[in-house]
Formats: sequence, C-alpha cells, structure tokens
Amino acid sequence: MMISIMTICSWSQVVVSVRIGPPVLPVYEQPFCPAPGYMWVPGYWAWSADGYYWVPGTWVLAPELGLLWTPGYWAYNDGVYTWYPGYWGPVVGFYGGINYGFGYFGVGYQGGYWNNGAFYYNRTVNNVNVTRINTTYNTTIVNNNINATRVAYNGGTGGINARPTVEEETFAREAHRAPTQAQLTHERAASTNRAMLASVNQGRPSITTTPRPGAFARAETMNSGAGAHNRQTQNLQVQGAPGGAQGARGERRTNVHAQSQTMQGQPPSPHGQGQGMPPQGQPHMQGGQPHEPQGQAHEGHGEPHEPRSEGHH
Repeated sequence: MMISIMTICSWSQVVVSVRIGPPVLPVYEQPFCPAPGYMWVPGYWAWSADGYYWVPGTWVLAPELGLLWTPGYWAYNDGVYTWYPGYWGPVVGFYGGINYGFGYFGVGYQGGYWNNGAFYYNRTVNNVNVTRINTTYNTTIVNNNINATRVAYNGGTGGINARPTVEEETFAREAHRAPTQAQLTHERAASTNRAMLASVNQGRPSITTTPRPGAFARAETMNSGAGAHNRQTQNLQVQGAPGGAQGARGERRTNVHAQSQTMQGQPPSPHGQGQGMPPQGQPHMQGGQPHEPQGQAHEGHGEPHEPRSEGHH
C-alpha cells in the first residue's frame, strides 16, 4: 500500500513522502529564454493524491538580482521517498546529485552567472536567442564518462549516490527565498492536467516544457526549436567555465560534438564565481528586481521565431 506523509516547510510548501519512487526524467528540448533575467527551472516529478505528475521545465524571472535556483529533489530514506523542495538563494545548493541537464548536472550550476546586475547565459547548455539577449558565452565540455542516468531520486536501490558537501550543508541552514508565485501557480496547473499524470502518460508527458510558467496552451502548439536537450547519455566535465567552475556532471546539446569553444560576450569573472555569484567587489544588488526590458513581448505575443525542431527523442 502506498502511504503519504505530509509536513509543512518554512514557506508553506508541502513536503511529501511516499513508498514508491518517481519515474525517470523524460528527455526534452528547452524552449528559448524569453528575456534577460529569466532562469531555467528544470522539470520534475511531483506528487498528488492521483500519483506522480510531471511539472514542465520553464523559464522563471528571478525574484531578485543575484539569486539562483536550487532544484528540488526526491531522496530515499527509511523506506520512503521524500521530496525536498527547491528554493532561491545566492548560490546553488545540494539537489541530490540529480542530473536535470541544462547546467544542472548534479553539482552546482553551469548554466550561467550574475555579473554587475546582469545574468550571463552559457549557450552550450541554454537555448538563447542572441538577437534578444546579448549577455552570453560558451564553454568547453569534454566527455569523460558514458555511464549517465536519468534517475530522478537520490539514495536507495538504483538511486543517485551523492551526499552534500560541508559547504552545501552550511548553505542549507541559511535563509532562502521561496519559489515565486508564478512557480507555485505553474505546479498547481500541472497537478490539474491529467495528461501530466505518470499513470496516464507512462512517464512520457506530452508537455515537457513551457516558455513561461503556466503557458501550457502555448507549449502544445509551439515548435520546440533546435535548442539544447537534457538527453543524459553521458557524464561530462565543463572546462574553462567562468569563475573556475569544475567537475560539473551532465550533458550538453546532443547534436553537437564536444569541442573547444571561445568565450564570447563574457566580462571578466574572478575565481570562485562559477555558481553565478557576482564578482568580488560587485554589489549583490539586494532588493533589485529583474524586469523585462521595455518592448519585450509577453506570453503569446511577439515571441521570436524559433528554428525548426530537430525532433523529439
């Protein structure tokens, strides 16, 4: 029999424990980043009274300049799988070693970093339209290990064997920012869509991503584009990443071979800023609110033309 145990965390999210693990993460393409300041929040399996359901990956406007998203994750302990919700903070914390792709390769974040109030996107792992966003760069990614996995939980039989570092444990005890209202609304919308249920889609949801939170209708009709994939066929190491980031595990665009690439559009980033922290001496800009530049299109209006899809896998 399946049993759920519910408690309430500090920002009134529900933490759920169940006796059956989540399905593997589906393979999907990432839609274009809609505007500067948006952060990629990877898709995940959530739980409801009807079982697991998929919450599509989406681009979310950061609630404050300098903040990064730490994804939530499932972990097996004492016979149950417990969901640890994601949160916003100045660095990326522990997320179970889960390889969500698109810069979230199990440890830290290789998708970009903040510098002097602007977010710089790593185009190797993000789908960014450079005519709309010019704060971009590329890194070198080398294939080191072919034994990757799309398992969506930490610990237990078949789970990811990863434990938080001392730094990650310290950060876990610090104050964090809750998911934005847009994120919570996005998750609720997914929970009411029966097509998202694993029992209905057999672990292959028809909507895997949305261009913005809650934009399910647009996701059903849009061309997904020839962007980055989260296909986790190999473990990879990022070399030459800004700020000396090292040892990131995960994947890159699957239709491009690993090769040396030149940093482009990237201001200097001192050592130690590889997880998106502002450079030393630069303000965190606490209280600053990211916003779309005047003239940027909102959902459903004036979206950039997306390239032809190279197909779902």
